[in-house]
Amino acid sequence: MMLSVIIPTEGVEQPAVATLAALVPGAAAGLIKEVLLVDGTRNGVIERVADVAGCRFIGYEGSSQGAALAAGALQARSPWLMFLHAGAVLEIGWIEETTQFIHTVSASGRDRAAVFRYARSPYADTSLRDIVRLVARKIVGPFGDQGLLIARDHYDRIGGYPPQARRSEARLLRRLGRSSRTLLRSKIVSMA
Repeated sequence: MMLSVIIPTEGVEQPAVATLAALVPGAAAGLIKEVLLVDGTRNGVIERVADVAGCRFIGYEGSSQGAALAAGALQARSPWLMFLHAGAVLEIGWIEETTQFIHTVSASGRDRAAVFRYARSPYADTSLRDIVRLVARKIVGPFGDQGLLIARDHYDRIGGYPPQARRSEARLLRRLGRSSRTLLRSKIVSMA
């Protein structure tokens, strides 16, 4: 029941470190096997963060989020994958719920994926854009910034993240559909 966490970054240290800090309890509990920081900026910042934090650094060619996610998934070694944006912080309770979800899906033999419940940062100012995105989440469904938890074989069967496609996260969530996607109770807050 090991998990690979894939975090695409944009060469900026602070958001990556915030996400890594929230993952420490999951590593201590034995849930997380590895964390992959995927970066295409070649500025060396994320490579140093990965070295200090004990993560794997993956450099990739391309400029799209889909290319970063696909590169990380290709290198991941665990039977379960968790995709998180840099700056995404999982709130308390995610370890137990993630473990339970993995056990339930593994025992059922059904293909299911999960996303975390979106929560705004309590320190962020609310803009019209935020209100529009909140309404869109209700109508369209989850966005890529809500993370994704999926079995590697399920990810491979549905074709994974298309590296060159625009809005590759939205495309993958659409391919999963509502019937094979679970909204977890645990919240994810974007600090970026």
